Amino acid sequence: MRYRKLARTGVEVSTQCLGSMMFGRLGNPDHDECARIINRALDGGINFIDTADIYSRGESEEIVGKAIRERRDEVVLATKFFNPMREDRNARGGSRRWIVQAVEDSLRRLGTDRIDLFQIHRHDWGTDLEETLGALTDLVRQGKVLYLGSSSYPADWIVEAQWAARRRGSERFVCEQPQYSIFARSIEESVLPACERHGMGVIPWSPLAGGWLTGKYRRDQDVPGGSRYSRDGVYGRRGGSLAEDPSTPARYDAVEKLVKIADEAGLSMTELALGFVDAHPAITSTIIGPKTMEQLDGLLAAADVTLGTAALDAIDEVVPPGTDLPGIDHISGNPFRRPENRRR
Repeated sequence: MRYRKLARTGVEVSTQCLGSMMFGRLGNPDHDECARIINRALDGGINFIDTADIYSRGESEEIVGKAIRERRDEVVLATKFFNPMREDRNARGGSRRWIVQAVEDSLRRLGTDRIDLFQIHRHDWGTDLEETLGALTDLVRQGKVLYLGSSSYPADWIVEAQWAARRRGSERFVCEQPQYSIFARSIEESVLPACERHGMGVIPWSPLAGGWLTGKYRRDQDVPGGSRYSRDGVYGRRGGSLAEDPSTPARYDAVEKLVKIADEAGLSMTELALGFVDAHPAITSTIIGPKTMEQLDGLLAAADVTLGTAALDAIDEVVPPGTDLPGIDHISGNPFRRPENRRR
């Protein structure tokens, strides 16, 4: 395992960050097994864990908190807030009212007196950014939170947040958590340059593109049982399927080409995908999200992979820099794209 500074904070984090979205009823409901996975990750050199209040409605935070209770000081602990946690219309978003409540809820579930990195899960189009930064700054000054971050912010919001913090003397976001993979490269156009210019760390999520970049979904092969596109998987429960997704043919084509690149480099598809993300100079730590111990072991094996120029150039031929494959959703939530708000 390698380590990098988290932006300019002086804190060193592992180049793999253990994501916990799969811990709890929406992934692995066995708390004891999840705890073993977490401790195996720590033993493997990971010192960075990322969770969120919305993951299994707080259950993930509870699992993480119990698992690291005896090892809390070994862990750089990150969580997120923003998404609705109950029916109350104010139990969500980036308002001061919700932030004050959300941090107390997360601290209680995590069983800790501080959150090392507190991130807003999405940008709140309906709340003054300076209100959000002001409330978060108060948490830092109270010692409940050490550092602040954003997730899935577009480049203009990343820059605006930096300027707003300077203008108001607020704590600034030290890192951004965007979607980034071989399939989702549009952040190379402006998000990653903005983060580099402002000295921010970058902690990408979904580096395996929802399992596509493990090679589990192949043309003319059955969908693996338990995967998100299977009958009993995440998208299966929602009624979706690969056959119904118009982006599937382009993804199948890309996977076939990437399998050949991985074979030529002597790597697994997982190693190729994680090595690609880690190769960008803006990246601090890549979020991995295992559901089982077997998956974790495979991901840890990729921790020290470094891709050569030939492999990176070949990947650029499959998905050009700064572009996305069809079907990628960066979850901007931009209200100005709604029909009622367009000028037509």
